Amino acid sequence: MPLVMYDLDGTLLDTANEITRAVNLTLLDFNHRAVGEEDVRRWIGHGTGWLMQQAWAATGGKESGDWPKVMDRFIMHYYETAGTSSKTFPFVKETLAKVKSMGVKQALVTNKETRFTDRVIDAHDLRQYFDLIICGDTLPIKKPHPGVIEHCLHALDTTAGHSLFVGDSEIDVNTAKAAGVVCWAVPYGYNHGRPIAMADPDSVVADISGVPQFFRGI
Repeated sequence: MPLVMYDLDGTLLDTANEITRAVNLTLLDFNHRAVGEEDVRRWIGHGTGWLMQQAWAATGGKESGDWPKVMDRFIMHYYETAGTSSKTFPFVKETLAKVKSMGVKQALVTNKETRFTDRVIDAHDLRQYFDLIICGDTLPIKKPHPGVIEHCLHALDTTAGHSLFVGDSEIDVNTAKAAGVVCWAVPYGYNHGRPIAMADPDSVVADISGVPQFFRGI
């Protein structure tokens, strides 16, 4: 059974605005200055803890014994903003629906924690398209560990040779390569400010609309 796996932030959804609002509400709680959305776009991809650490350091914050309190505030704010201003990228829903109608399995593989992933995908009515959802806290590992992809292959009873991974970052490309899966990358996402072509994916595609054609060739 063929399988396509997608990253979430920067690939299917533009979530930078609502994440930025949560970050800045948190920083304000601790009398830090705000950061810009472009900064946050560079920090997305490793999970919310790493992202908040970058924002904290960028605004002059030093290591704090109150870090759990900082993260508690961020979790509160992001739970409130998740799904409120994010948008699907072009052709996302149409493509997900087409791939599903072809009988191709679809999985979501994100480093975003489950509580936030649920809020975002439900806000955009995307859950219906996925046979499996792997979040940053679903397994003991997360991207770029190839085990996240290997888990999907095993759970959905397929092989690397019948699968495709679609992402937007070097993390996605490295994960797919390590698992022996073809990787397509979109150029509009969050790759830490670097052109995605530098990560050497198998193909850089303008958007995800070509996914159905990939599976017609398998």
